[in-house]
Amino acid sequence: MSQLFLDRLLEGTLTDSETGERLSVPVRKVTIGTGLAPVAAQLVVPLGLGRRLAVVMDADTRRAMGEAVAGALSTGHLVESIVLDPHPHPDMEVVEEVRARSREADGLIAVGSGSINDIVKHAAHLAGKPYAVFGTALSMNGYTSSSAAITEKGLKKSLASTAAQGVFLDLDVLAAAPKRLIAAGFGDSICRCTAQTDWLMSHLIRGTPYRDTPFALQREEEAALMADPGRLIAGDRAAVALLARMLVLSGFGMTLAGGSYPASQGEHLIAHYIDMRGQNLPMAYHGEHIAVTTVTVARLQERVLGRTSLAIRANADTPAVFAREFGAELGAECWNAFEPKLLDEEGAAALNRRLAADWPDIRRRLLAVSRPSTEVKAALENVNAPVKPADVGIPEPFYREALRNARRIRDRFGVLDLAEAAGELDDFIAAETARPAAHA
Repeated sequence: MSQLFLDRLLEGTLTDSETGERLSVPVRKVTIGTGLAPVAAQLVVPLGLGRRLAVVMDADTRRAMGEAVAGALSTGHLVESIVLDPHPHPDMEVVEEVRARSREADGLIAVGSGSINDIVKHAAHLAGKPYAVFGTALSMNGYTSSSAAITEKGLKKSLASTAAQGVFLDLDVLAAAPKRLIAAGFGDSICRCTAQTDWLMSHLIRGTPYRDTPFALQREEEAALMADPGRLIAGDRAAVALLARMLVLSGFGMTLAGGSYPASQGEHLIAHYIDMRGQNLPMAYHGEHIAVTTVTVARLQERVLGRTSLAIRANADTPAVFAREFGAELGAECWNAFEPKLLDEEGAAALNRRLAADWPDIRRRLLAVSRPSTEVKAALENVNAPVKPADVGIPEPFYREALRNARRIRDRFGVLDLAEAAGELDDFIAAETARPAAHA
């Protein structure tokens, strides 16, 4: 998909195939090219972020691009460089730190990838200030989204935030990033298949809103990437540009959907649970966790969609169950997030009537947007991405816990909920985690 296509989306001249209306996104400029740091001022000035700019980075992204960006901007702006601790965690404490340290700034510039972008994005939102981002790695799809994944009171949330006014991705910087980060970005993009299947499942079974447009935006890029993903870690600039466009378009899909629904479903719930509750785990990137959990969720979707008939039961979940699993305070937070999708006896009976009549058509439509788990796993292995919990140092007992409880941290209904309601989840967890051969 060409830069011209992206430009049409940014200009508001691209038509929505579902509604016939013109698509609109809040990001004003996306530049994917080379040599962007020296011309940072020329890129940023048209955005009107103000004269006083806070440039936020950590030690790694400072070396990669941050110092050069801050230096180029200082020719026409009053620049304050804010260097965070290495590998900052995107939680409200760090968001508030950035907000406080950038109090005098008119606008903010993030130089980094996932965590730094989310931190700055939400700090800008809370302060009512504009921001732009110079990406240093293709490790995730959040550059163009208007939400941020932030941990608040121990619960990982997708919070409405300020969309970047400009997104600047330098292919030389991105290609020079550790191959592990590029593989993580591929992991965060390949979950399209499980996310779309879960989101459509929720729509067809529970009647929640759904849009195909976010996925239509990415179709061409996804097909090209899946044809030869190994080019990414070989440093092929065309492949890196392809992944950059795919992640940019995935972020726009979230914005068009009004939330992270097109890119974050069951696979992200498991990863969020791991991030929230994991203790003393080795450092791993978000996209690496998503690679692992996408393979798992693809397998679970295959198991459920392999059923020619399906009957479900009401939830046995209660506030007491949540308090036991999460503790009193976090349990109450999770219960409040979960309760909107609670399935009582009456609701289960109504859904069983629908499933008795419609399951064959529902199953057919879901299979049409999913991918075989073997295909997902093979593509990830081609970029040396992790595909099983042990690859990212997650102990099997904790992974079983994450699979059992992930559906309880948010109100999104997907295959984790359907499998539990159908009496399939416990058997799947036992089969998925009991034998090393299950991950071969």
